[in-house]
Order: sequence, then structure tokens, then C-alpha cells
Amino acid sequence: MNLANSSRLRQFNSLISLLGSCKSSSDTTQIHSFMIKTGIDRDPFAVSKLLAASSLQDLNYAASIFKHIQTPNLFMFNTLLRGHSIGSDPKQTLGVFKKLRAQGIDLDQFSFIATLKACTRALAVSAGEGVHGLVVTSGYLMFINVKNTLLHFYSVCGQSEHARKLFDEFPQLNDSVSWNALMGAYLQASQPAATLKLFRKFCRSCFRVSDATLLIVLAAFADLEDSNGGESMHGHCITIGFSSNLNVVTALIEMYAKTGHIHSGRKIFDGVVNKDVVMWNCMIDRYAKVGLPEQAVALLHLMKHEGVKPNSSTLAGLLAACSASGLIKLGRSLSKFIEEEELELNAVLGTALIDMFSKCGFLNEAIQVFDRMESKDVKCWTAMIIGYAVHGQARNAVSLLYKMEDEGFIPNDVTFLGVLSGCSHGGLVTEAMECFERMVQAYGYSPKIEHYGCVIDLLGRAGLLEEAHDLIQRLPIRSDATAWRALLAACRVYGNVELAKRISFEIDDQHPADSILLSNTYAIVGRLPVNYMSQQGGEERISANYGNRSVLGTGRSSIEILS
Repeated sequence: MNLANSSRLRQFNSLISLLGSCKSSSDTTQIHSFMIKTGIDRDPFAVSKLLAASSLQDLNYAASIFKHIQTPNLFMFNTLLRGHSIGSDPKQTLGVFKKLRAQGIDLDQFSFIATLKACTRALAVSAGEGVHGLVVTSGYLMFINVKNTLLHFYSVCGQSEHARKLFDEFPQLNDSVSWNALMGAYLQASQPAATLKLFRKFCRSCFRVSDATLLIVLAAFADLEDSNGGESMHGHCITIGFSSNLNVVTALIEMYAKTGHIHSGRKIFDGVVNKDVVMWNCMIDRYAKVGLPEQAVALLHLMKHEGVKPNSSTLAGLLAACSASGLIKLGRSLSKFIEEEELELNAVLGTALIDMFSKCGFLNEAIQVFDRMESKDVKCWTAMIIGYAVHGQARNAVSLLYKMEDEGFIPNDVTFLGVLSGCSHGGLVTEAMECFERMVQAYGYSPKIEHYGCVIDLLGRAGLLEEAHDLIQRLPIRSDATAWRALLAACRVYGNVELAKRISFEIDDQHPADSILLSNTYAIVGRLPVNYMSQQGGEERISANYGNRSVLGTGRSSIEILS
């Protein structure tokens, strides 16, 4: 009996060791099968190890194992939480977290950290705030790892005020990671001056400056376009021994380029012996963004000559520059380069090519790229829909939206904006209203003023002026003048004087063009906005009063002024 137990123990230990060395999902499934045959699958410790191994190889398989565990323990829950938090769909972490709480098991710091990381990746602000509340009530805010994870969550989500409030709670616990997280929060919230102010306090607190700190501070100087401060920080990087750190060097190049000293950035770039692809991409992208595409292309060929394999990010910035400047010759050469280098036409590169070809007026080539792509994402579909829209092919844009949905992709608000814009210029009233309704009711998006603007413009073009007027009155942003002005222009086209007069009083942000549109509306129907005419200074002057406004002009033209 002792020999049998000893043999079983060796077998058990060997199995646990094998689980720790699994390299693929097939290895995990084979061990799982053996565990079932030998009855080891009933041991909670062995199942925990199996779950940990499978979560790294195949998260769906791990979830199926977890589903059949009758009484999962905290370690098992935490394993699945961590797996989902770093997986392709971090929002699933929240479902597991709810099940964990429903079991009545006391949470630990790892439960909170994994869940908060998932909230960060998914930008789930409300859920993260709810977890923050549980952290406080559970007493885990005193754990610095939990606090720093919360700070990082607020930083990424742009909640700098919340991050500051949290930072100031139990300040004696804060370490350099805490300071970096708060500086990052200010930077994310477009407050670079506050970032640098905090950095000075950080230095006075005698914390060690890390490469993460330098990346944040250099980005703040870049956003402020402060070349003097950036140069000083460059000197500090040399002093403390970070001048050879590739991440810091890349940030220095970025800083010099953004502050108008790209040649200084190039000197740093040329001084690095072993450059990685990220540094090459940074230099090429900066050349493209400052309007020096020739230098960017030359650097691209130098990159190839030195044996560094470009990736999709290498060319995405260059293609975007071609789109903005209409450099179709350069865009074609880059497209040829992609084919010669046999680069994968992934979502990033494909989207950049579609955008470049469609904006440069070559829709057919954009369609060819789209059709060749094997892996598409929402941005890719949206780029193609917008391409159809700007080329006046509204029906194709609508059709592609429905095809996108049929293939399992969820359109975003930009996708719908592209479709509505196409419908507006194509006069597709019914299709536009159906898409607008789907956006709100089926997907729950809150329309922005741009979406309303497209629909209002469409209704105005179609002569449905009263319908457009009713829609504007239901706008969430009542003071927006763009929508009113678009409808006023439509009134001019259709000669609807009465509605034009009503609209003129609704526009808060006054512009001289408004009064010209109103006067032209009268002119269209052969009427003049005249109450009386008088001779003044030898010129015929026209005046019409509208409440607290008056229109003055010479001859047949008129200009609105406030009385």
C-alpha cells in the first residue's frame, strides 16, 4: 500500500511538473486526458495547475474546464480572471468577477488587480469605479500594488482628477510607480504643464528616476513644444546613464521632432549602433508628419539595406502622409514596396492603403486592397465605407455596412457617420433614417452633432425642411449653430422665407453669412426684406427690423447687424 501511494505521489508530482512546461494547447489536452483516466482530475490542486497552464495556451479551453468545476476556489477564479484580463476580450473578466463575488469567497489583491487591468484595457470607467469602491470597503487600498493598478486605470481612462485624489490618500504608501502613474494621468488628460510640475516634486522627494519616468517627461516637453526643456532633459538622461536605453532614445527623437528640431533627432538616431524596428519606425513616421516624405522614403530603403525588416507600423505613417498631401505617386511606390517585401496585408496596413487610395481619388484600387485582405477589423470596414461615401457611391456604402454586420463586425459611431455622410450627398433619405435609427436603437450609440448634421443636411437637400427643423429642436446640444446654419442654407435653396426668419432667431453664434443667407432667401422668391427705404448720403439704403435686429444694405444686397 505504501509503495502504491509512493508511486501515485511520484506520478502526481511528475504530472504537475509537466503542466508547468506545456508549450501548446495540445500538450495541455493530453495531460488533461491522462488526469481524467487516472482520477487525478478530482484533486483541486492538480485542477488548479491544469487551469493555470491551459489559460496561457487556450483561454476558451480553460473556461470550459472551469465551467465543469463544481466548487472552484479563489486560486481558480483568479487564474481565469488573469487569463481574461490579458486575453482578446477583457470584458469577460467582469463576468467572472461577478460570479466570484456571488460565491461569497473573500477576494484578495490578485482578484482586484486582474479585474482592474481588464477595466483599463476595455476603458470600462464605470466598472472600474465600482471595483474601486469594493477595494476601499475590503481594505485593500493599503496594498500598494492594488493602489498603483487603480492609478494606472484612472491614468489610461483620462481621469486625472480621480487619480490625484487617490494619490493623495495614504501618501506615505506612494512609490515611484505611483508618481509615474499620476504623471501619466496628467499627460493623458492633455495637461503636460501639470506633468512637469509633478516631476519637479518627484525629484525633490528623492525617488529614483526610471526609464518610465523619462518617457512621460519627454512626452510632456514634446506636447508643450518646449525645446529648451527637452534639451535639458536630454542632458539629464546622459548624466544618469539612460542615453543608450532604446526606449528613451526613441522618446528623445520624438521630442526633438515635435519641437521643430528633427535634425537633432536624426543625429541621435544616427549615433545608435543597434537600432530596433521601433526606432526606425519613429524616425520614418516623424519625417512623414513634418512634411519630409522624401527623407522618410530614403530612410525606409536604408532600413532595408541594413537588414531590418519593416512592419505595418513602418509604412502606416507614410501612407497617412500620402493621404493628407495627395501624393499618389509616392503612395503607389509604397504599395509596390509592400508587395516586394511580401509584408502581410494586415488590418493596420490594409486600412492605411484603403484610406490613401480612396482619398487620392483611386477608389477601384482601394476596393482591390480591401478584397485582398484576409483579416479585417472595424477600422478597415469603416475606411472602405467612407471611401465609397466620398466618391458618391452611397448605396455601396450602405450595402457594405450590412455586409459588415452579417460577417459579425460591430460598426462604431465613425462607421455610421461615414454612411450618413454618403447618404446625405447621395440623397438617400430612407436609407439614412434607417441607419440613424439602427445606430441609436440597435447599438445604443448617442448621436453626436456630426451625425445630426448629416441627417439635417440630407433632409434639407430633399426639401423636408420642417422635418429637419423638428429634428434640430430635439438636438441634445441646443446651442449648436452648425445645424441651424445648414438648414438656413436649405431654406435659401427652396425659398422658404418664413422658416428662414424663424431659424435666424435660433442661431446663438452669429456670423455675417447668416444674414446673407437670409437676404438671399428673400431674393430667391422675389421679395426684399424692406420696411422702408430712404436716401442717405446719396445712396439707396434698405432697412428691415426683426425684433432686436436690423438689416442694412446698399442696393439689393444686405448685411445683418445687431441693433
